[in-house]
Amino acid sequence: MSKESKRREALVYHAKPQPGKIKIVPTKPYATQRDLALAYSPGVAEPCLEIAKDKDNAYKYTSKGNLVAVISNGTAVLGLGNIGPEASKPVMEGKGLLFKIFADIDGMDIEVDTEDVDKFIETVKMIAPTFGGINLEDIKAPEAFEIERRLKEELDIPVMHDDQHGTAIISAAALLNALDITNKKIEDVRIVISGAGAAAVSCTRLYKAFGAKDENIVMLDSKGVIRRDRENLSKEKLEFASDRKIDTLLEAMNGADVFVGLSIADVVSPEMLLVMAKDPIVFAMANPDPEIAYDLAVKTRKDIIMATGRSDHPNQVNNVLGFPFIFRGALDVRATKINEAMKMSAVKALAELAKQPVPEQVNIAYGETRLAFGKEYIIPKPFDPRLIAEIPPAVAKAAMESGVAKNPIEDWDKYKEELLQRLGNDNKLVRLLHNRAKMDCKKIVFAEADHLDVLKAAQIAYEEGIAIPILLGNKEVIEELKKELEFDADVKIIDPKDDEFIAEKDHYATKYWEARKRSGVTLYNAKSKMRERNYFAAMMVMEGDADSMISGYSRAYPTVVKPIFEVVGKASNVEKVATVNIMITDRGPLFLADTSINIDPSAAEIAEIAKMTANVASTFGFDPVMALVSYANFGSSTHPNATKVREAAKLLHESRPDLVVDGEVQMDFALNKELHESKFPFSKLAGKKVNTLIFPNLEAANITYKMLKELNKADSIGPILLGLKKSVHILQLGASVDEMVNMAAVATIDVQEREKRKKSK
Repeated sequence: MSKESKRREALVYHAKPQPGKIKIVPTKPYATQRDLALAYSPGVAEPCLEIAKDKDNAYKYTSKGNLVAVISNGTAVLGLGNIGPEASKPVMEGKGLLFKIFADIDGMDIEVDTEDVDKFIETVKMIAPTFGGINLEDIKAPEAFEIERRLKEELDIPVMHDDQHGTAIISAAALLNALDITNKKIEDVRIVISGAGAAAVSCTRLYKAFGAKDENIVMLDSKGVIRRDRENLSKEKLEFASDRKIDTLLEAMNGADVFVGLSIADVVSPEMLLVMAKDPIVFAMANPDPEIAYDLAVKTRKDIIMATGRSDHPNQVNNVLGFPFIFRGALDVRATKINEAMKMSAVKALAELAKQPVPEQVNIAYGETRLAFGKEYIIPKPFDPRLIAEIPPAVAKAAMESGVAKNPIEDWDKYKEELLQRLGNDNKLVRLLHNRAKMDCKKIVFAEADHLDVLKAAQIAYEEGIAIPILLGNKEVIEELKKELEFDADVKIIDPKDDEFIAEKDHYATKYWEARKRSGVTLYNAKSKMRERNYFAAMMVMEGDADSMISGYSRAYPTVVKPIFEVVGKASNVEKVATVNIMITDRGPLFLADTSINIDPSAAEIAEIAKMTANVASTFGFDPVMALVSYANFGSSTHPNATKVREAAKLLHESRPDLVVDGEVQMDFALNKELHESKFPFSKLAGKKVNTLIFPNLEAANITYKMLKELNKADSIGPILLGLKKSVHILQLGASVDEMVNMAAVATIDVQEREKRKKSK
């Protein structure tokens, strides 16, 4: 994608369908006059009076306890510098979005139009009663130090400047683990800090809190080593000034054990790495390009432990591992501040989490066979679902033990369960899918690429590294659409009706005829069918010229399924092909089957569909908890529609006793675990959160998933075809661009899994 095209896409993303990235939504009913009377006048007077009696009641009756202000004056925005408060707003909105999706905190961005420290502090103090916490962001040093210090002293709610402390907390956890691996002690190692801004100062202070010695630390700014004999040093720089008679980074690196980069790209050379001590620890965290490229560093020193700020290399130091969960813990005990004890507890919890066995969901997300504590895994991954259950409790406990918690937690098991419930509808699964697909992208045929939306999906899949698209359709139309989209990549375009591809068509026709000649197909028929895009695309997959295909955007599902069944067919061990849709709901992902193929499956077929769906859930890192849904509960009806579901459950209990599955059960009992446990304690689903629904027929499944999609605006991934010989996936008519991109990710992962199974045989 060209620079201009990327620029335009970023602008469109922020502008459409409505400007900005966050909005306010009601949390209470508002449909009736009674609701409005309670929400505003006269009902609102009652909580006002209660808060007037005791200000802490604001936490009971308002959103204060889950509301964090993301505040900036725009003086140090990302790598853009002092661009002003209005220009910083997209970044602050983005921070609010991260608060929400990672920790279910409502972040409200506030941009303050002043560079005067006193005015800024006074403004924040005046609006502080609205919020449960203050996240300072993108404020230039040295003003940032004074602003945070004074606000922490003068306010009774948590205040943290994430630019300082976020990187410090994450890198400190990584450092502790790297030292553990190399059998070095923090009080003994020599540390070089490249950079002297807010993050560098905070990092160094935190390392000292864990035992690093002043005499072992050398800090550099743009002028070189910060020495005590230099003139006009700020208070912060003087704090880390060295007595050593050295001037350059090369001199500082000689014999150093640790390098921490918070400066600019490419300031570290291979020569500098070579003079470091044995088993050097190098955190090159400049963004977007590190102080030394990852590949060059690991090539130069085989014994290196390397971390960067980038997601495309191991050991990403990413602030999102810290700030959402630190504020979550602080808010949940109504801490009056975020103190050193809380930050250090977060460090220890992050470091310890990296040493624990990694959930399969995380391995799948990052395309790893098995992530394990070691040189290439010293800090948890951002998509690790355990973060929200481990970091906030550690922070909350530290707040309680250090005496700053006004609302102590008593039941920690209940608290952890509440934290896990906050994961909800944040599209984590979509991010996991995309991340996994990027690890080993595959060749995917987009069979309707002469449609604008399909081509746009192919473009995104290509540019995001999700797939290598092969574009089928009218070549002239595709070329024109590519120009319109500024899709200038050199990707393969094939028009099955064009004689340019006669050799391929003849080859595919012959192969198709040989497979179908005893089913009434003549060679002439076969050649004719190869002019049709879905037959041609399916043969590309069968002959290994593509890894997978996607179709169905412009045609009804049955017309697309027919050629796929004829060309590809069922896998050898499968009786029924089926489909599953993954719905991204407020309660987390739900796997629904069969949504598109089998009209009225038998009990045995329902059982087989359930087994295949369980495999899909496992592939994406979820332990399937499966309800076979019906209009009846456990024998309450003798109608055949209910008894076949009951029989399917019996078959599954006999053939797959390892599966957590039961039925027949009504939908409300399936999804409400407390209700289910109270009425049916004997069920395998009692007390468990169902994440997989198997329906008795196509009508029920298809209606349910489309209703969820339209009424609840739940994102849908699928229908994912199960049980075919090769990877083929068919879209619903008129699928959105996002749905097609997600399907491309699913197709890539499908191929990855097939290759993995083939190798294991």
